[in-house]
Amino acid sequence: MDPVNMFPDSPIHQGSTMADSFTALGISTFHDACEYVHNLPYGYNSNRDDLMILFKERQGTCITKHAVIASLASEMDLPVYKHIGIYAMTETLVSGTNAILEKYSIPWIPMTHCFLSDDIHRVDLTEGNQNGKNGPINEFLSTIKVEPDISEKNEYLFYRNALKEQILKQGPLEGIPMKIILQGREEGLAILKRNIL
Repeated sequence: MDPVNMFPDSPIHQGSTMADSFTALGISTFHDACEYVHNLPYGYNSNRDDLMILFKERQGTCITKHAVIASLASEMDLPVYKHIGIYAMTETLVSGTNAILEKYSIPWIPMTHCFLSDDIHRVDLTEGNQNGKNGPINEFLSTIKVEPDISEKNEYLFYRNALKEQILKQGPLEGIPMKIILQGREEGLAILKRNIL
């Protein structure tokens, strides 16, 4: 992933929801807002659909951290967007994954992760956080640009569609039933949550 300073920077002006939230904290530029969000602890929020939850709970996941910054970018007319990608979760990336891979006889688990992009650079505001992973995600099997506040349902629909139309049709997961992958995904989510504690 790339550093935040690859994105355009601009002063934050009051008068919109996200801008007002950042200026109330004394944050005056887009880059400073990105750094503030990056430096917040990684943690699951009580309501991922509440964009303001990041400010209330002073923590966030890839979903909420990137939703807030993509919303701010939209308010500021900056070409920075939230994306969802599917990556290959392995033991190297997430400790504890091998038990799932052996259980289902699969080489990796397709998992989702959010990041920001200006269609040239990719920035992950959870990179380096205690996010359950052993390092950064540098490769994605499939990505899509989404609205900052994409619902959990629509994110899941993207995931299932990418499995059905692309990931389970080729390569090492070809022919593996979707049910197996979805079970592996649920167990993978549990490992990620356990690894951040």
